[in-house]
Order: sequence, then structure tokens, then C-alpha cells
Amino acid sequence: MKAKIGIALGGGAARGWAHIGIMNALAEMGIKPDVIAGTSIGALVGSAYANGQEEQLETWVRSLSWKEIVGFLDVSVIPGGLIEGEKLIEFARSQTPDADIESLPTPFGAVATELKSGREVWMREGRVLDAVRASISLPGLFKPVKRDGVWLVDGGLVDPVPVSLCRAMKADIVIAVNLNAGVVGSQRHIRAPRKEKEESHESNLWDRVSDSFKQKLNEQKKQLLKQILGDNHDSPGSFEVIASSINIMQERITRSRLAGDPPDLLLEPKLAHIGLMDFDRADEAIAEGRACVEKMSHHLESITTG
Repeated sequence: MKAKIGIALGGGAARGWAHIGIMNALAEMGIKPDVIAGTSIGALVGSAYANGQEEQLETWVRSLSWKEIVGFLDVSVIPGGLIEGEKLIEFARSQTPDADIESLPTPFGAVATELKSGREVWMREGRVLDAVRASISLPGLFKPVKRDGVWLVDGGLVDPVPVSLCRAMKADIVIAVNLNAGVVGSQRHIRAPRKEKEESHESNLWDRVSDSFKQKLNEQKKQLLKQILGDNHDSPGSFEVIASSINIMQERITRSRLAGDPPDLLLEPKLAHIGLMDFDRADEAIAEGRACVEKMSHHLESITTG
């Protein structure tokens, strides 16, 4: 009997576009996962591949501009999170048909965390985008999601790289993707070299966001947005403070989880130069994901062919 291959796609915000390069490169090698598990951004990308919507996803993320990204930041004035997150999900629904997880062509599961108990929650049924919305709910940034009577937040708090869920979905061979290797301590200032005429995302971000929102946001929301993004390149915003702190925690949790339940092969693309909100750098992240698979091609062939 052919061994069942599972892929565990980890969390990492904008670095998650590397999953696209990884999945495409695996497909070109003839490696098609029989089950897909995802945490946070890994759940978003994984659900698209499980639903056969990978081409639409790649086309969309490669076209993303900062104006579009800013448009998805529906700043919340309600306690629980700085960003509602509904605009992003509604856009996703408009681009691809939502479906029940149970009906997907490839078995899929997403990881979230129960806010009250800290329990790890495996979402294997219900609407796909509802599960994704819960899995990406980074505490303090995105509002938590209520599902089956409990509040859920980002799955990376308990399982940043969901190897265990892959095993539970009967995968015989698990290929795991860790997006955060080498990121802690380096992401704030490391940037890929840019041409002199190109603007730096970090140093000019607030100027561009301010221009985009000038006519749309009242003064209260402007102040909240400044808190999220920071008012200059020397002052980190709430997003960076919270997300970077969570990344530190996730790196430690990832080490522990992978030591206790190691995958058959671990892919760790080099993504420290891509910031948490650099969603418009999809081309770079996808290319690095592909390069990572190419470097590990011999090992991938050996474990998948026996």
C-alpha cells in the first residue's frame, strides 16, 4: 500500500506565502500530499490547496499592493482585537467559493487555540473560511472567533507547526514547514537589498498608510492605526510588539513540539528578511519556498519513494 503523505504548514504571517512555492515545487516533483494541516497563515494557504484553488490564491497574492493590504485593515473599536478581520474573509469568500471542510478534495485540518482553557483545537468540520479565520486570530491584533460556544485564537499559541494533526489525520509520512527559523532577533532591521529609488516598507509605511486612509478614517481610527503600525521606523507599532513577542514564544514551542513529535522531513525556508506585514513581497517568499524544496529534493525523494 502506498504511504499516505501529509504536509504540516506552519504559521508566520507574510512569510506564509513561502508555502505556495513549497507546494508548487513539491507538485513538480510528483509529491502531492494526501492530507494537509495548517496553523494560522498555513491554514489559509493549506485550505486553498485542499480545495483546488491554488492558482487563484497565487495570482491574488502576487498582485497584492500595500493599498490593498491597508484596505483589509478594518480597525476595530470593539475590545478583543485591533483588527476585525472580516474584510479579509469577505474578500476571500468573493474570490473562491466557501465549502465545508468535509467536502474538500484533499482532507484538511486547521489548528486554533481555545482562549479560556488554552486547549488545542483541531478543526476538521464546518465552513473552511470560518476555520481559517479562527486559526489566524493573533491575540491582541485580530478579534477572537466564537465557534461552538467557545472563543478561539491563533493556533500558533499551542502548535505552530501542526505535525500532530497530520499524524492524527493518518499520515504515514509528514513533511513539515517551519517559517520562523532564524527570525527571532533579526526581523526588525533585516531587509533584502533594494534599489535606491525604491521606498523602504518600514520607513515609509506610516506615510503611505496615512495617505490611503486620509479620507476614510476618523481621528479615533487614525490614532488606532498609528498604534498598530507605529508612527516612525524607530518606534515599533502594536502589531510588531505583539507579533514579535508571540514569535519568540512560538519559536520555543516549535522546538519543543518538533522534538517530541518530529516530522519525517522539516523544511525551513530562509525568511528572516521578510517582515510580518510584508504581504506585498509574495514573489520573494514564494521563490524562497521553492528554493528550499530544491535544496532538500534528494531527502524528499528518499522519504517519499521509500
